[in-house]
Amino acid sequence: MKPLFLIVAYLVAVTLPLILSALVGGPPREFHQELASGLGILAFSMILVEFILSGRFKAISNDVGMDVTMRFHQIMARTLLVFAVLHPLLYQGTPTAGERPWDPTRQLTLTTDFSDLSTGIAAWLLLTGLVVMAIGRTQLGYRYEIWRLLHGVGALLIALLLLHHTVYAGRYGSQPVMTWVWLAMTGVAVGSLLMVYLVVPWLQKARPWRVSSVVRLTPKQWEVTVTPDGHHGLDYKAGQFAWLNVGHSTFSMKENPFSISSAPAAGPEVSFMIKELGDFTRTIGEIEPETVAYLDGPYGNLTVDGRDEPGVALIAGGVGLAPLLGILRQMRLTGDSRKVKVIYGNRIVEQIAYREELGEEDVVYVLSEPPEGWQGETGFINAALMDRVFSEEEFSEWAFVMCGPAIMMDIVEDHLIKRGTPSHRILAERFSYD
Repeated sequence: MKPLFLIVAYLVAVTLPLILSALVGGPPREFHQELASGLGILAFSMILVEFILSGRFKAISNDVGMDVTMRFHQIMARTLLVFAVLHPLLYQGTPTAGERPWDPTRQLTLTTDFSDLSTGIAAWLLLTGLVVMAIGRTQLGYRYEIWRLLHGVGALLIALLLLHHTVYAGRYGSQPVMTWVWLAMTGVAVGSLLMVYLVVPWLQKARPWRVSSVVRLTPKQWEVTVTPDGHHGLDYKAGQFAWLNVGHSTFSMKENPFSISSAPAAGPEVSFMIKELGDFTRTIGEIEPETVAYLDGPYGNLTVDGRDEPGVALIAGGVGLAPLLGILRQMRLTGDSRKVKVIYGNRIVEQIAYREELGEEDVVYVLSEPPEGWQGETGFINAALMDRVFSEEEFSEWAFVMCGPAIMMDIVEDHLIKRGTPSHRILAERFSYD
């Protein structure tokens, strides 16, 4: 019921300003003018709700899943951009006047006061740039910390600019009731941003961690383990992830999301399996023991705790093994009676991590570039491989948990659905988000 409640809450939040505007507004105008106002109102309210869909609020992301939360965030961002782009274009041919929109006749659509229109124009340009930069972040190649800062500051500026534009240039936003509604919604949005960037970092200062070990697993993969310093640690479930900040202030932008590869049952230490990809991860090997660290988490619902399926399938590609390793470790430590099968894919044999711990029983290793004499599976994790590993009964009754490259998860997910696996038994986690 929680996901359904959140959907209803979202619809209420984004449509409330539109409904109230219709109730307090003046007599109807031409259809294209009303449509323009309606799309602008929806775009603004959706932008404000996007602050809450940032993935940093556990009440949302931990219940419906980080994948669902961030996919929804992306789709809604693209949708509201379309609404925002159409908003001024539909006003073409609408007469303007020099008086304020809140004149007693309530007949005006626009004001000719450029100072009121300019904030809307600036927000319109900023929003377009922000969405395009988010979509093309990987191709543009700028650092994650820079993107995160630009995303947060850009979103804040857009909200404030649109608040001014809506109240001073809008026919409906100028109504006293709507002014207070927009002020309240903008306040909540900005407050959520301050919570993420100021309040949470302040609270983290009282819960430091210390790096206890940094171990090279493969040529480009590391295990970083942190120990709580003066507190009981992190209350998490196997398979979840946390934002890790090593060697920086709690207010620094230099924190990154990593899946937890350790098991809660193993004790208070928390381990992360990290692959060298970006600026921070390429310096993992330089981290000294006892370096201060901070964790923000746990997040995500990639966990099999409390599920009643007779078996669990863990399907990993590369560093996607991290959360699944945490799940496997937890099941082994707690004596979980459910059956487990693991499929673990890599490009070359040197990339296989934790092979001794994983073992060979019920573990299928897959290499796309196998060495001579390789005895395991070759190629990629695909439909044919899935059919060789799992029976008809397992497809229909087991829980399938996957993490890895997007293309791998798309192929696996499509095949599972084709084989009749119920969607609620397919758990996936992606870290490639706008």
